[in-house]
Amino acid sequence: MLRYLIFLFAIFYKLKFLHGNLHARYIDMTRLDDLIALGSIMLLSFWTFWLPKRARSIALCVLNVLLTALIFSDLVYYRYFGDFITVPVLLQAGQVGELGESIQSLIHLSDLWLVADWVIWFILVFAIILYRHHYKKGTRSTFPSSFSNHMSSHKKLRPHLRRFATGIIVFILGFIMTMGPIKSYANTWASELFEGNWWNLSLYNATGLLGFHYYDIYQYSKEHLGNKPVLSAQESTEIQQWFDAASASRNVKNDTFGAYADSNVMVVQVEAFMNFMIGQKINGQEITPNFNKLMKESMYFSNFYHQTGQGRTSDADFSAQSSLHPLQTGSVFVRYPDHTFDVMPQILKSHGYETGAFHAYEGSFWNRYNMYNAMGYDHFYTKKNYVMDESLGWSLGDKSFFRQSLEFMNKASKPTYSFLITLTSHHPYSLPASVQSLDVGEFEGSIFGNYLESIHYMDEALGELVDGMKKDGLWDNTILYLYGDHDNSLPEQEDYEKFLGKSLSDLDMQQIMNQVPLLIHLPDGQQAGIYDEPSGQLDMAPSLLHLLGISTEKHYMMGNNLFDGDLNDNFVVLRSGAFTDVNQYYVPSPDNLFENGTCYDLGTRETVAAQQCRIGYQEAKKRLALSDKVISDDLIAELRTKQ
Repeated sequence: MLRYLIFLFAIFYKLKFLHGNLHARYIDMTRLDDLIALGSIMLLSFWTFWLPKRARSIALCVLNVLLTALIFSDLVYYRYFGDFITVPVLLQAGQVGELGESIQSLIHLSDLWLVADWVIWFILVFAIILYRHHYKKGTRSTFPSSFSNHMSSHKKLRPHLRRFATGIIVFILGFIMTMGPIKSYANTWASELFEGNWWNLSLYNATGLLGFHYYDIYQYSKEHLGNKPVLSAQESTEIQQWFDAASASRNVKNDTFGAYADSNVMVVQVEAFMNFMIGQKINGQEITPNFNKLMKESMYFSNFYHQTGQGRTSDADFSAQSSLHPLQTGSVFVRYPDHTFDVMPQILKSHGYETGAFHAYEGSFWNRYNMYNAMGYDHFYTKKNYVMDESLGWSLGDKSFFRQSLEFMNKASKPTYSFLITLTSHHPYSLPASVQSLDVGEFEGSIFGNYLESIHYMDEALGELVDGMKKDGLWDNTILYLYGDHDNSLPEQEDYEKFLGKSLSDLDMQQIMNQVPLLIHLPDGQQAGIYDEPSGQLDMAPSLLHLLGISTEKHYMMGNNLFDGDLNDNFVVLRSGAFTDVNQYYVPSPDNLFENGTCYDLGTRETVAAQQCRIGYQEAKKRLALSDKVISDDLIAELRTKQ
């Protein structure tokens, strides 16, 4: 029993350690949460009492190692993604080895506390071995042999019964300690949690870490091993009506509709490119001089939001191409590559475009080979197609990547749709001194300074891309659409305040961490200017198709058309459940309570009563649920048969 108690409290301590490193708002580990944690450990380990002592010790050691590995993995994953590992993420585990230096930078020296109990455990085992070796002595029975045999049979039976009964008692106690508080939460503040589209952090707040992973496995099994949900006639009608209304609002036949028909389209998705640097200088040097110059003859959207989730780069890719939200957990690319979507390459291919995706990395990463084939790309240029003449960071440097990609494009028949994904500005942003040309001053040697340097390099590559397009005769007949994929995973407010030279509010930080640049350059330079209205990654497909004169009336898309003439109606929903329009910005609370969320008036940039964001909150919730259902239940193919 002593060994089991040591195991129980060791794992409990590790769960407390992880929680203390989350620093999540509104999420406290109360006494009820302590009960859930202890109970969930007991539910995972009660069966060890059914084993003989030696086997039980081995089983507890194995469980300790496995649970420690899980807690440590969740902690490192959270530091980068602000989320926990799920089954869909584990299906992408083959990618973890590719993260290399990024993962190393996320491991802290203090994490050694997670294995401190192993030292105690080894000392205890060593002491027991010494004790048995030096003090255990044999004894001889003085009872008659018949009585001894009778007692022996009872002694053999009693330990089995005792172990079985102990295991059952531990299971019952664990079940009560775990499910009692969770049921209480589910009947009060978490009443909609297990049905809604909330952050995984919200679920963790109600179930604890081990409970979260159990529920995640349950949901995944239910989703993939059970029967496919049948769409009722009423549900089908309601979903179709929503998309019909969305289609009617974005399919505006104005002067820009078809104004650039048959133009080439080049979309550049830039790794970790954030908005706060645009137009900024450090030590008198512009960080993005080429982007700033290009802004003068392009459309620049200053309140453009990434809408990614756990899938990060693949989410940005999916949402931009399909105009649907990414999933709450995992990546659509990995989970549902065989489902039907209305995506840009497929649509443009049907209108005579030659389509190509360009990414100088392993083609299997994020399951791109399979997904891009399903999306209708004619070509997918991967690391094996490029000459590695500028190895930087994860792969090929952006300058060489752009140059070689243009060479591939020039071999294609026109018109072309080209989707390029950059890599040099990927976490942890380490570039060799030979390519560094930005004086980051006081940020020298810090990861924030490295980030600024990597973006400056990317901007130099952008300048060379534009020059190359002009040289090859592409500039005057190509729509260039360039945006950032997600944030840089550097949330320390102090760095941004130091860089910007001012104090920042919670709203400022929310926008900084969620806004990425969007620049659209049209072939004739029209529509140039700065657009302050909110927009997001879901807006790409409807907007580009509008410019090309391709109606999206029959396509299932959720984004705004940035050329419909009235951007004040734009409504942008983030995967977290946050939303913004021209008047409000709402940040949901991790505890799943609407009233604990924060509603901002964008006019005053002050907080207002949460009730003022109620309508937007309900709409955001509805859109995320609808998008999830369309994706997971593969509804587009089904809805088309009913049109």
